[in-house]
Amino acid sequence: MPTTALTVLPRPFARRMGPLDALLSEVDRAMKVLSGSATSGRPYPARKVEPAQDLSVEEKRQSAGMMRVNHVGEVCAQALYRGQAAVCREPQARELLLHAATEEVDHLAWCNRRLEELQSRPSLLNPLWYAGSFSLGLLAGYAGVPRNLGFMAETERQVEAHLDGHLKDMATHDTRSRSIIEQMKEDEISHRLTAERAGAVPLPFPVKGLMRAMSKVMTTTAYYV
Repeated sequence: MPTTALTVLPRPFARRMGPLDALLSEVDRAMKVLSGSATSGRPYPARKVEPAQDLSVEEKRQSAGMMRVNHVGEVCAQALYRGQAAVCREPQARELLLHAATEEVDHLAWCNRRLEELQSRPSLLNPLWYAGSFSLGLLAGYAGVPRNLGFMAETERQVEAHLDGHLKDMATHDTRSRSIIEQMKEDEISHRLTAERAGAVPLPFPVKGLMRAMSKVMTTTAYYV
């Protein structure tokens, strides 16, 4: 399993944490995510890919917008899974959620690095996205383990579709950005399959529709802001 600078606490220590310690731990993690100081434990997917020399101004702007949206998605994934894990009472499911959140740190760091290469920046609304996603995760966590994992599986399924759209629309010669997105997609598929094998149940259609609507608002806004 890949590791990152933000690692899941060993279970015995986590059990000794009181409510205040747990809250401070989550605040510290949120600050690292939002400040851009979180680092990847795996190699940068684009490290051996030569930068495209012929990206037009419009293609560069488009790639930056897409990577900003992907960065927001990883901010939300961090917060969502941490919120779900905070109220999950089943140890194995909780560890699964925490591990997925930890792996998303790699994606977060990769997107941030690519934004820097494109001379762009993350979304200015990231604190809002994080707070909203963590709150949503808390609510989802009370639905029981099968639906909790179902929420994770559906999230990853929608992210897969979203990344497919980026690969379709992005300039084919922006190979650095594409290599990052392709690795992210592979990881998201793994997260979805892990949740399904652990007992995830399909969510009701209205819930799926609401998730897609919320995602649409977030991605449309994050592309520009």
